[in-house]
Amino acid sequence: MKPGMVPPPPGEESQTFVLPPGWQSYLSPQGRRYYVNTATNVNGYHASGTPAHPPETAHMSVRKSTGDSQNLGSSSPGKKQSKENTITINCVTFPHPDTMPEQQLLKPTEWSYCDYFWADKKDPQGNGTVAGFELLLQKQLKGKQMQKEMSEFIRERIKIEEEYAKNLAKLSQNSLAAQEEGSLGEAWAQVKKSLADEAEVHLKFSAKLHSEVEKPLMNFRENFKKDMKKCDHHIADLRKQLASRYAAVEKARKALTERQRDLEMKTQQLEIKLSNKTEEDIKKARRKSTQAGDDLMRCVDLYNQAQSKWFEEMVTTTLELERLEVERVEMIRQHLCQYTQLRHETDMFNQSTVEPVDQLLRKVDPAKDRELWVREHKTGNIRPVDMEI
Repeated sequence: MKPGMVPPPPGEESQTFVLPPGWQSYLSPQGRRYYVNTATNVNGYHASGTPAHPPETAHMSVRKSTGDSQNLGSSSPGKKQSKENTITINCVTFPHPDTMPEQQLLKPTEWSYCDYFWADKKDPQGNGTVAGFELLLQKQLKGKQMQKEMSEFIRERIKIEEEYAKNLAKLSQNSLAAQEEGSLGEAWAQVKKSLADEAEVHLKFSAKLHSEVEKPLMNFRENFKKDMKKCDHHIADLRKQLASRYAAVEKARKALTERQRDLEMKTQQLEIKLSNKTEEDIKKARRKSTQAGDDLMRCVDLYNQAQSKWFEEMVTTTLELERLEVERVEMIRQHLCQYTQLRHETDMFNQSTVEPVDQLLRKVDPAKDRELWVREHKTGNIRPVDMEI
């Protein structure tokens, strides 16, 4: 449920126009047409009654004038919203669920942030509440933490590769079976050399993991927490201003009630005892009552302006957070794809290190090896015969 959202003015639904690429149209709490550029998240209004065309990016009117006569709750005749039609929760005014039909979502079917985080939620860890926007910020910060932990995970993977490469290189220098001869000896020497080649492959793999996966994950949005903190303070300040304006409305409403009660009491006194002094008191009380009514109207207008500004910033900022989350997920997906690609390449290079071994093993010829060895080490080819008497 969004604060004070109302259906479009009569006849506006029938207007047809084509939005420029990247623009979407919503309704403000006052029922005015509200535009958001989904690429830049710039927002703005067009004046009611003018042709329904969104503003161009370069000439955007981002804020309404403070004298907007369509503010929700305006005390002008015919525009004052019935108090029974609204409900105020934590200083935010919502349509009463019993009198207001279900609102149209700003981005139907998309489960967008800008549609589902207007109300506050009970804090499961305490007796207070958590603003819907705060939940979105917590998700953003959690996403940053997950991204950091993924980077640390890749760092551990790199350490394993580096240690593995070191052990392979060390083993390739081992002298075991170094005296093997012939074609089998050549194949054995190639086995040992393949370990050194494989060690080099794993070192290159670990280096690429660092530069192409771990480092980008770690450095993506380095100032993200600081930016989110600024965003949090901005929305929180608007919410505090809204609470302050609401308190002023309640104070003005109470003052008006007291002035009306005082006027009623003095009127009753006039009926009992007619005097110039009583009539003067009534005039004075009537002036104070009128002034109190004007003060209430002014406070309500200021409250509606504050809520409208908060609404605008909530739509714009939640859409921006939504864009950032999509961007974060896509960035991680791309770098994990790079990880799997590097892994496939490493397997391919590892395979290439053992191909020479396979070739030499196919050439191992025990008979040839025996010939070569015999030629080198023979002691004589005359066989012994029987002794004669």
